Amino acid sequence: MPVSPHYQPSVAHQDLGGHFYDVVAAADFPQTILRHRNDRVAATVGLAGLTDAEWIDHFGRFRPLPGNLPTPLALRYHGHQFRSYNPNLGDGRGFLFAQVREQGSGRLLDLATKGSGQTPWSRQGDGRLTLKGGVREVLAAEMLQALGVNTSKAFSLIETGEQLMRNDEPSPTRSAVLVRLGHSHMRIGTFQRYAHFEDRAALETLIDHCIRYYYPELAGETGAARVIAFLEAVCKSVAVTGAQWLAAGFAHGVLNTDNINVTGESFDYGPWRFVPTFDMDFTAAYFDRTKIYAFGQQPTALAWNLARLGECFAGFAPAEDIAKAQEIFAPTLQRAFAHALIARLGLIPQGPAKDDPLVAALYGFLAASAAPYEQVFFDWFGGEASAARANAGPSAALYAREDFRTVRRAWADYAPRNPSALDQGYFQQGKACSMVIEEMEATWSPIAERDDWSAFHAKLADIRVMAAAYGLEQPAV
Repeated sequence: MPVSPHYQPSVAHQDLGGHFYDVVAAADFPQTILRHRNDRVAATVGLAGLTDAEWIDHFGRFRPLPGNLPTPLALRYHGHQFRSYNPNLGDGRGFLFAQVREQGSGRLLDLATKGSGQTPWSRQGDGRLTLKGGVREVLAAEMLQALGVNTSKAFSLIETGEQLMRNDEPSPTRSAVLVRLGHSHMRIGTFQRYAHFEDRAALETLIDHCIRYYYPELAGETGAARVIAFLEAVCKSVAVTGAQWLAAGFAHGVLNTDNINVTGESFDYGPWRFVPTFDMDFTAAYFDRTKIYAFGQQPTALAWNLARLGECFAGFAPAEDIAKAQEIFAPTLQRAFAHALIARLGLIPQGPAKDDPLVAALYGFLAASAAPYEQVFFDWFGGEASAARANAGPSAALYAREDFRTVRRAWADYAPRNPSALDQGYFQQGKACSMVIEEMEATWSPIAERDDWSAFHAKLADIRVMAAAYGLEQPAV
């Protein structure tokens, strides 16, 4: 492959040693049909210059990238799944394929797979991903990125020509392999595995690795203070992402401890959904019968998972210090939620004294009115500067309610963050770009029925137009 000067390979995870992973090989797929390549993201790691043939060779057949991991690594971890501990986890249909540095920030990023074949952790599974599952992850990641959520990026999707049997999709169904680019795949469940085996040396290695590569600002800490500083940093990062999910109206669906990344980055999108209207009990996964991971329960689920991470450090620091470190989660989430919501409205924050009452008023209106969630933010992006457009739109009658007048009084003194954005064509179309389940299915149906990808490409284009208008995408830090 032509090596870009921005391509910087790494073998950081390999340096941990074989105790933390298993060397595996990718499945030999009968076909490799390129369905999506994210060149915008590939450019940030020096890989946008690949030809389609080279792309398929690396991300469909998994020939190693130059100077990178010589073989894929299936990562080892445990985890609580719906609050039940499972010691038989690990990468069962995916692996870490490569690690790269991000242009500009220098962040260490993972290229990891989903649907790449069986590993020692497959537990009688076939190690495959349905094409629909891959399409769903591409769309979820794009939408979340556009809405300002700290998310992994769907890097590549290749159809693999196999027929899969699934009990939650019409079968046989088509297969695919996905590659995502993410800021670490170190899970809470990774730490749980070594705490389970009472392997203090392994836990120390993990802490040192995570601080070196993901929290280098903590490098000067030593002893118990080092552990507490790391735990507090993880709690803050996870809280910010949880707040961003709520502001985006997103329900992840499966917040098990093996699905929570210690960098806080959101990843691994399975039964996700976006709320059509504000509903604390809205549940993404049909199998979540107790609503443990319902939309409004996500902060509780994240806090519970972080408590499990804290348990891994028993013996490293006093219990009261561990508990105190975790207390940062709730206030961080509260502040981050207000910040994310004000950003979604396209307004300049004015501090807790004004922002918090505005957030409370807006969510009171959304809960009582059952207004379309995404449409409200579309209509009122920029606050009062958008009043004429909002009042001429499809939800105008809802905006005459008294509880919405309270919202308008609360933001009366706010200024638009970017007044020129209000003139963009996105806001002239009258309807918000959204990804509720009906729109997701409408995007997928032409693919399933006649291999027509035009709706998929159109939806990606619409999301990127929305992203440009909102200006919420996270810059590299």
